[in-house]
Amino acid sequence: MALSFILRGEDQQTPMIAPDSNAPSPAVLSLSGSPRIQNNNPNIEGQTFSSLDPPSPDFNDKSRRYSSGGPDPEKIDHALKKEGFNMDHPLYHDLAPEDSYKDGVYWADLPGSERRSWVHTQNHTEVMREVRHVWSMFKKDPLSPLSVYTKKYVMGGFGLFTEGYTLFSIGNLGALYKAVWPLCWKTHEVCDSNWVAAVDYLQIIGIILGQILVGIEGDWIGRKAGLVQDALVMTIGLVMLTASWGTSLEGWVICYGFSQFFYGIGVGGEYPMTSTTAMESKSVAGSQKDDKLHRGRNVVLAFLMQGWGQLFNQGILIILLLIFHHSANPPYSTVSAQWTFRVSFGVMAVMTLWLAYFRFYKKKYSSAALKKSKKNSRVNQSGYDLHSLKLVSTHFAGRLIGTTMGWLFNDFLFYGNKLFASTFINIISPSSVGNVVTTWNWNLVNIGVSLVGYYLAALFIDHKFYGRKRMQIIGFLGDGVLFLIAAIWYKELSTPQHIRGFQTIYYLSSFFQQFGPNCTTFLLAAEVFPVSVRATAHGLSAASGKVGALLPAVIYNYVDTRTRFWIVWPFGIAGVIVTLLFIPDTTGLDLREQDRYWAFVREGRANEYHGIAVHPRHLSVWERYVLKRHLQYDAEKDRHQRVKELKMLWEQKKKAAIEEQEHEHEHEEEGELSHTAFHHFNTIHEKQTTPSSSSTIAE
Repeated sequence: MALSFILRGEDQQTPMIAPDSNAPSPAVLSLSGSPRIQNNNPNIEGQTFSSLDPPSPDFNDKSRRYSSGGPDPEKIDHALKKEGFNMDHPLYHDLAPEDSYKDGVYWADLPGSERRSWVHTQNHTEVMREVRHVWSMFKKDPLSPLSVYTKKYVMGGFGLFTEGYTLFSIGNLGALYKAVWPLCWKTHEVCDSNWVAAVDYLQIIGIILGQILVGIEGDWIGRKAGLVQDALVMTIGLVMLTASWGTSLEGWVICYGFSQFFYGIGVGGEYPMTSTTAMESKSVAGSQKDDKLHRGRNVVLAFLMQGWGQLFNQGILIILLLIFHHSANPPYSTVSAQWTFRVSFGVMAVMTLWLAYFRFYKKKYSSAALKKSKKNSRVNQSGYDLHSLKLVSTHFAGRLIGTTMGWLFNDFLFYGNKLFASTFINIISPSSVGNVVTTWNWNLVNIGVSLVGYYLAALFIDHKFYGRKRMQIIGFLGDGVLFLIAAIWYKELSTPQHIRGFQTIYYLSSFFQQFGPNCTTFLLAAEVFPVSVRATAHGLSAASGKVGALLPAVIYNYVDTRTRFWIVWPFGIAGVIVTLLFIPDTTGLDLREQDRYWAFVREGRANEYHGIAVHPRHLSVWERYVLKRHLQYDAEKDRHQRVKELKMLWEQKKKAAIEEQEHEHEHEEEGELSHTAFHHFNTIHEKQTTPSSSSTIAE
């Protein structure tokens, strides 16, 4: 009998152990989030249901076991059937937790009006609970909510803060370089145009390399190694950018470009590492309910630190230029430009070095999920689960297409958003042509709009009637339509009379970018894949996105602005189609159930899994109508499987208690099995092993 565990948090998640005959060994479940329920009906304490009894050698004789009025072994266990499953069942709260079920029925199986009522009630209850909790914290200490937010989300996403700061700085500084060194950066009289263009290309190539390599490393060696390495690589890259020099302008450009390449490797690694650690963090993994109701928010609030990094960078650049140039107006001196860009990179180098220290010495990691997955798959702890990667490319091929192509289309659209700025700024402020600070001020406004989109995404991304998939579709559709409008009426919108409309489209496209695919692609690329290759799949998807960023950087050099709008808008519609076909809606589905499903898949027994991970609500159109995986869903069969898995886990804990001379309360503290389930199976065992009580076992 294979006994296996896959945990999402150390001593906080409950694995499920499955018998070889009915479920694969690395079955995954977490029941630590279930409340400790006292039985309201004293008649069911230790009551034996035919499917709940652990096998006992004392009752192998059929006549002996059932001579005292016990249940007929040929009879179907009605306790787990739909019509018989209710709160009187001793494992009711383990099998049908209230955060996902109503009266034993999964929320997505409820009739339409009843489902809407249940979802709205749950949302209202949870919102009020959180408001009361924050208010109680505020009354005790007004700064405590901010402290908790900083610890959980700011520090979790600080790597993306540094990434947003630096990459945005590089883009902003391009305008300053063109103003100060036009012969190199603008007309290319003293610098090779290929090297100037290579600055952007090398950065993107470095990011792609980091996303793929560090994604694999995160699944191979561990999340901590990847995060610490990212911070150190980015620190060295920032030092290189700060100190970049050359005997000529072209020599400096070459040095600057390769410094960006090195920095980009660290940036690329941040994507898979931040997403997976935010999703698997101890504060999240320790609560099954929090995972279901707030997983998307936890990831997005870490991801949006990228926006705060952009805002901080823009403010720093404006302040530095005013300090060193003593004015916002051109012409700008080479000395002021040198001080501005070098100090801006140097400031972040110090902060990123501190981040490396924090990640190595202070940050707490929840690596149990990955370690248990490797153990159960017979993969060495320092090895890589290549078998799971191969399975992902086949069993979840549709999802991989959805996450990679969705991210590619998103990044192509992101460059489309940049097409607006130069056009409307020149018309709104014709006297400020060549004024770098004016452009930066407009960027500040755009970043503010983006942050609104980020926070609204965090607010709605876990709502069961909106969620990730619908948010991504609406975001893609909104951007596609806005860019199409700009393409059709470009001449009219770029006139002084209608320029405000053009500017409005610019801000709206930025809003839908964040309140849409920019946040959802980051979340879904990790969420829809199993823990053993989660970072790898995320890295591959993110790398595909950077290919999408590289394409317009090349194409736009050969066409005018209006043609660029005609090129970019179809990518929004393509994003809608890919999302509709290949992306599943995982809103409300906790990760432990997805990993439980993957355990069946990995053993080649996917058709034996009947749980909610294959519920039609949580499958893509491709998986439902082409692969027809929803036909496997059977709530009754799944309850039987889960009870057997719980029973096997109890047996393993009892065996460990005997061998290690541990006491019951020590097992309870491990958080691997709910108190109710443990005591239920323990009571059954005691009654079965007590001869005097054999006649009352099935009363």
